[in-house]
Amino acid sequence: MTDPASEAVAEAVFVALADPNRRAILASLAEGGPATATDLATRLPITRQGIAKHLALLAEAGLVSAEPGERRRVRYSLRSAPMQVAQRFLAALARDWDGPLAALRTHLE
Repeated sequence: MTDPASEAVAEAVFVALADPNRRAILASLAEGGPATATDLATRLPITRQGIAKHLALLAEAGLVSAEPGERRRVRYSLRSAPMQVAQRFLAALARDWDGPLAALRTHLE
């Protein structure tokens, strides 16, 4: 994957996924659907302020989108497009390794 824009998206996704709290937030949104920071704080062992901080980084990476709700409450939803870019990056990387690993295996046998 040589496209700099795609590499930047993949990098942002990998940085976001590096934190277990952010992975837990994404898993909660995937399981329970759109939620506010307060909703997520009741589901997870993270403070509402911590959730808000993590949601901001997830939004920067494009993994969640913020939607205005009732009484100025913001609901967050998952966005799959950045994750798909990261998956393509990993698939391309795996393809690049398949040939050399097969050659090494043949050489060692």
